[in-house]
Amino acid sequence: MNSEPIIRLQNVTKRIGRNTIIDDLTFDVPQGEIFGFLGPNGAGKTTTIRMIVGLMAMTRGQIVIKGKNIKTEFEQAIRHVGAIVENPEMYKFLSGYLNLVHYARMVPGVSKERIDEVVKLVKLENRIHDKVKKYSLGMRQRLGVAQALLHRPSLLILDEPTNGLDPAGIRELRDYLRLLTRTEGITVIVSSHLLSEMELMCDRVAILQQGKLVDVKPIQHFTQGSEQAPTYRIEAQPAAQALGILSQMEGIQELQAVEDGRIQFTTDRERVPDILEQLMHNRVRLYGVETVRLSLEDRFLEITGSGGKQIG
Repeated sequence: MNSEPIIRLQNVTKRIGRNTIIDDLTFDVPQGEIFGFLGPNGAGKTTTIRMIVGLMAMTRGQIVIKGKNIKTEFEQAIRHVGAIVENPEMYKFLSGYLNLVHYARMVPGVSKERIDEVVKLVKLENRIHDKVKKYSLGMRQRLGVAQALLHRPSLLILDEPTNGLDPAGIRELRDYLRLLTRTEGITVIVSSHLLSEMELMCDRVAILQQGKLVDVKPIQHFTQGSEQAPTYRIEAQPAAQALGILSQMEGIQELQAVEDGRIQFTTDRERVPDILEQLMHNRVRLYGVETVRLSLEDRFLEITGSGGKQIG
C-alpha cells in the first residue's frame, strides 16, 4: 500500500454567518482503504463531502487529492475523484448502458472497452440494456458506482450508499467495495447511518460531532479497545468456586458474574493462559472462553453520548 495519502484534509473549516458547520477538520486517507464517516444528524458529514468534491467552498484550510490542492488546482484534483453525493441521478427513460455512454462523452479518454469493463465489475451485464426505470434501487446504486468509476478514479466517495437497499443489496455493495480496494487499489470514503454495516465495511472510521472530529481509528480499535486491557467472559463450573479463585488472583479487574452463570473480567492478554491453568488446577471445568467486543454502535453512543438520538 502506498504510504502517501490519496486525500489529506488540513484545518478544514466551514462557516455560514456566525455558525461554524465544520471546525478545523484534519485527517489523511491512504490508498486502498475504506474510510467511514460517522456522526449524528447535522454533524457535518455531507458538508465535508461536498467540500471535497467542490460543491461547497470551505472558509479556510486545504484539501489535497493526490498532491493537488482542490482550491488552486481544482481540475487536476477532481479528475482523481468519482462520487455519488446523496442519490445517483440517471436518465430513467434510457438504458443503463446508454446512461454510461452519455456520461462517457463528457469525460475524455473513456472507451467502449472501459464501459464494458465497469459494467462487468458491478455485475450488471444481464440488465445493462434494460431501461433504468425498470431497475431496483440496488441496481441503480451499482450503475451509479459504474458511472463514478468510468474515468478510473483513485478516490471513490459515496454518501449514504446503502439508503433504501435491502439486506442482500447492502451485502452486495459491501463485498463489491472490498473487491474494488483489493483489485484496483481504489480508496473509498463512505458515509452511512447503518453502524453495523460500517463495522463490516470499513478499515477506519472517523466520528464527527457538531462539526468537529471526535476520533479517528481503525475499526478494530473502536470495537476491541486499544487503550485498555481486553475483557474476557468464561463459562465455568462450579461458577461460585471459579469466582472465588479469580477474586484472589492478581491482575484481574472488573470481575463480575453475568447472565447464564458466566464470569466476566478484564486482564492483560498474556495473563489469560495462567488464569485458565489455575482454574483447571483447582478442578474448575471450563466450557468456553471468549473476548467481549463492543459493537461499533456501542462505542459510537459511548463517544458521542447520543443515547437514543437518531444517527445519520
